Amino acid sequence: MLKSNAPKDKFTADRRKFIQNTFHFTAAFSLLFGALFTFVQKAWAKAKKVILPKGTKLSSLINRNPALLDTRNLEVIPVEDFQTMGTTDHSVNLEQWRLEITGAVQNPLKLTYAQLLELPSIERNVLLICPGIFTNHGRWKGISINNLQKMAKANPGVTHVSFRGPAGRRAKKERFKIEEIASDKIFLAYQVNGKALPIKHGFPLRVVADDHYGDEWIKYVHKIEFLKK
Repeated sequence: MLKSNAPKDKFTADRRKFIQNTFHFTAAFSLLFGALFTFVQKAWAKAKKVILPKGTKLSSLINRNPALLDTRNLEVIPVEDFQTMGTTDHSVNLEQWRLEITGAVQNPLKLTYAQLLELPSIERNVLLICPGIFTNHGRWKGISINNLQKMAKANPGVTHVSFRGPAGRRAKKERFKIEEIASDKIFLAYQVNGKALPIKHGFPLRVVADDHYGDEWIKYVHKIEFLKK
């Protein structure tokens, strides 16, 4: 007489179903919790910012952290009143100059200044603080890195984007998290207050980094790199 395995088979099937259901529940919970955590993070970041009243003197902000300031009420100041530090005399030949896009991408690019001006633009009022020295508040216009990311076909898993400029021995390099790139808190400006960037402020391209100190606003950008680290 053959011995039936039905109870054992049923137990195995029930166990498998239980594991599958548990896995799906855990995955769904993780997604929900992750989204909730991100929302809370953003809400907290906004809540902890101090709203600056209209008429606030920029000179009073030189020792403040830009990440803690809500600047919606600040007036834009003339470019002629902007101060600057670091390299101020780097010049480029636009016929030869290219913005190089490299790193973890499938389609490395070298774009001319004219090609960049044809891309969809982003424009924002952003405060620059050079700690203990000066503050500038301008209306910056330029390029969303998200568009460049799509054009270059960045690989999945990119975590940071680095910016380098100017070309040569005086080059500086900074990198930012991809989350800030995705929100357009970091972008490349070619105009300020409706005019092309002055040479001393980074022509043809400079980083605009909302919530970051001015020493991270790389000037004369000629290369960006998508990174997986």
